Amino acid sequence: MTEEPSTPPRFRWTADLALAVVFLTRIPLRLSGPLAEDAHARAMGWFPLVGAGVGLAGGAVYALTAALHLPPLPAALLVLGTLVWLTGGLHEDGAADVADGFGGGRDKARKLEIMRDSRVGSYGVLAIVFSIALRASALTALAEPRAVLLALAASGALSRGGMAVIARTMDPARADGLAARQGRPVVATVALSLALAGAVTLAALGPAAPVAVLVAALAGAAVAWQARRQIGGHTGDVFGAAQQATEAAVLLALAALWS
Repeated sequence: MTEEPSTPPRFRWTADLALAVVFLTRIPLRLSGPLAEDAHARAMGWFPLVGAGVGLAGGAVYALTAALHLPPLPAALLVLGTLVWLTGGLHEDGAADVADGFGGGRDKARKLEIMRDSRVGSYGVLAIVFSIALRASALTALAEPRAVLLALAASGALSRGGMAVIARTMDPARADGLAARQGRPVVATVALSLALAGAVTLAALGPAAPVAVLVAALAGAAVAWQARRQIGGHTGDVFGAAQQATEAAVLLALAALWS
């Protein structure tokens, strides 16, 4: 059997970053060549950088709406609409599936069955409503365009930086799911993810960065603990739930600090 040529190390990081962009957003980048077996796991190291970019895009929309003298609440909702459009609602969908599964299933098998169902139940709808409402209220409280831009960049990075930690420290809840196919990232990938998330947060928030990092860690750990308790591991939906919980928690914390 002929082996596919591997990506040269000096170009691997660009391929990993491109895959991270394709995985987390709707941006139609073209990936060159076949993917290596560990490509998805390696790409997780770059998730915070992609998250920061998504946040900056949302911040730019808020600045534009402010220039047009739109009130803070509709401006915040337009920002969140932009984030959902850029990501294809990936994380919101995961949070809704987790809420439906954890809230409606009696045992692990039933919870996982509900989470795999494409239909959204009452728990899922409520999860999306609360996620939008909490983030919109935080952005409304921040109000000032520069504060919103920096908060979205930091929360975007932090909320995706924990995904590699979850994937490294927890087993997949099912053997045939997305999380299992992605694989377990190596320690270097986790370190890269945390370093990028920390660097973006420090650059954006300055003295408020430690508070944001602590809040993000607690929110991500809470979701991971619930996932271990409810289904014995993680799934792709758990990543989405962790992202939504972390982003909302960081934005609320910054609103409390800065408003």
